[in-house]
Amino acid sequence: MVQSYPTSRIRNVVLLGHSGSGKTTLAETMAFEAGSINRRGSVNDGTSLSDFHPLEKGKKKSVHTTVLNFDWRGHKINLLDTPGTQDFLGEVIAPLRISRNNIFVLDAEHGVEVGTELLWNYAREFNTTSMIVVNKLDHPNSNFNHAVESAKERFGNSVVVIQFPYSEGEEFNAIIDVMKMTMYEFPESGGKPDKLPIPDSMRARAELLHNELVEAVAENDESLMDLYFEKGTLDEDELIEGFRKSMRNNSLHPLFCVSAEKNMGTGRVMGFIDAAIQSPDVGIPSTLEDGSEFVISDEKPPSLFIFKHSSEDHVGDMVYFKVTSGVLRPGIDLYNDRTNNTVRLGSLYVPHCGKRIEVPELRAGDIGLGVKLKDCTSNDTLCEKGLNVTFRRVKYPEPNISLALKVDGGADDKAGVALHQLIKEDPALSVDQNAELKQMILGGLGEEHLLKVKYILENQYKLSVSFEDPKIPYRETITKAVRANYRHKKQSGGAGQFADVHLFIEPYTDGMPDPQEFTVRGREEIELPWGGKLVFLNCIVGGVIDNRFLPAILKGVMDKMENGPLSGCRARDVRVSVFDGAMHQVDSNEAAFKTAAIMAFKQGFLNASPRLLEPVYEVNVFVPAEYMGEIMTDLSGRRGQIVGMDSEGSLQKVTARVPLAELVRYSTQLKSLTQGRASHTRKFADYVQVPREIQDRIMKESLALETA
Repeated sequence: MVQSYPTSRIRNVVLLGHSGSGKTTLAETMAFEAGSINRRGSVNDGTSLSDFHPLEKGKKKSVHTTVLNFDWRGHKINLLDTPGTQDFLGEVIAPLRISRNNIFVLDAEHGVEVGTELLWNYAREFNTTSMIVVNKLDHPNSNFNHAVESAKERFGNSVVVIQFPYSEGEEFNAIIDVMKMTMYEFPESGGKPDKLPIPDSMRARAELLHNELVEAVAENDESLMDLYFEKGTLDEDELIEGFRKSMRNNSLHPLFCVSAEKNMGTGRVMGFIDAAIQSPDVGIPSTLEDGSEFVISDEKPPSLFIFKHSSEDHVGDMVYFKVTSGVLRPGIDLYNDRTNNTVRLGSLYVPHCGKRIEVPELRAGDIGLGVKLKDCTSNDTLCEKGLNVTFRRVKYPEPNISLALKVDGGADDKAGVALHQLIKEDPALSVDQNAELKQMILGGLGEEHLLKVKYILENQYKLSVSFEDPKIPYRETITKAVRANYRHKKQSGGAGQFADVHLFIEPYTDGMPDPQEFTVRGREEIELPWGGKLVFLNCIVGGVIDNRFLPAILKGVMDKMENGPLSGCRARDVRVSVFDGAMHQVDSNEAAFKTAAIMAFKQGFLNASPRLLEPVYEVNVFVPAEYMGEIMTDLSGRRGQIVGMDSEGSLQKVTARVPLAELVRYSTQLKSLTQGRASHTRKFADYVQVPREIQDRIMKESLALETA
């Protein structure tokens, strides 16, 4: 077992940044600097601490969030290394929700990239404390000034430079620190630097940045401003105190520079975490489901919030949680707010790179791991009965890609069980066993996200699966009013079947008046489960059809609405008036009237200028300005209608209405067009008529399937 840490000595930090910015290498180097490991692993060699999953080793990048922990000068740092690919955004949201502190890692060559911008917006939404690290200053194309400019352009003048490189590129080996006004020169192998005076050639730049730093800190704290006017400067302790306060309210974001690969500058970043980042008990309060705030304290009764669910062979279900109050010890009983059941804690662990380390207790603010906690999963709050708290649940982004999952060998049930488990582990996934499309639709945040699911199904669950394009849920409707009738007569010895039904079929719109040529004696307005309405009017005069047969007529119409006359797709927005007919005292029954209604409705529908409707989505594309031309051209080629353009920080936002049929695998094409620098969101907007040539093609395909 290892020791537990008091809340004041705990620091929870999330590493954020675009894929390839070097987060995992930075985490590895920080663990090495802290003495947690004896030698550093490598992402490229598949030996890093964080990327331990076989899929991550194969891809050479993170696809899961990994928790590392180590001691740094008597403080426990829980470091959460997150994926940088947008497809795995679901793995990032929950850590942001529970950490309250983060480090944005920028690639010195590219500066702020689209993935970083997206994550910055989420960090602001969660009101977290952020610092910035410019990494890869040893890269031949390193451009520190560009990285700083892009950070200030996107994040504002709250970005304050703490360090800049003496030189960059292949000659990088020294960092000038304008808070300490010292130059750190590193040996070729990295590690502990020599502290040297700032060279004369860099003195003016260092003093300028130092003054900007002091003024920025003083401006954000009234007491420090008075001290600054009195002394003309602020010392290091005063600057640190100013950062503690200003970072908490997001008014300042300090910027450091490192080469994680060469282990240059990491120790200084860790020292700043230790000195300036808030501990959980004095940081930003947690938010409860009712909107109120909850201050973390180990003086309160125990509670925890589960932010991640996982499972392992021979272990079973595991949950990652943050201790939100009190002291957790094995054997205590906690109440689950979702299930209304009591859960007994078994052994307590801290997670460390896929391993479990047993601990005697965990105090408020710490991150822990529980094994086999019955009926517990992500977003659950567990607390001592009587505390009555429910922490705000994490809201995951909506899927922006859907593919049909085909399971070979009749193993659909086994696949269903596996997918249920995967959704518990990754709530950003969705599964719909779609009865209308007769497909299993898997939704995710990008094609790479779905390929991860395929990998797990094949390698962990030994299933043979493949992806297909999902069918499109078209709708049918009509554009003119018609009359239709059908007489169903069948005699085969004994009681026969007889029903005669006359229908008036017309397009339906909200608020339309009743038909003038008929007297309406009864009305049913049915909100269809698939959207739109069916309005059914009883206009029978003289009892030519008994009222007891009207439900059968309605059922016949509904059955044909669900399997539309035009293409087999569901129909909507139709008004049907039953105005005439005939019945037989002996041979009429419900089955006969249902059949007559089906045939009359089908014939009338096909004569009423039927049109096929397709789902249209509102798509928002966030893209750097230099790719606007490619995006606009591509959207137009997808039958998209541009409805708006706006600026979102350094990005352009293009809003368009695009048919769903044109959005299959769009996220993949978007990455290809913009080198992974654009993102998009989508939401259903409306159903609109498809062009005539597309309707004709779909009808031919439908007819071919029927006759096959």
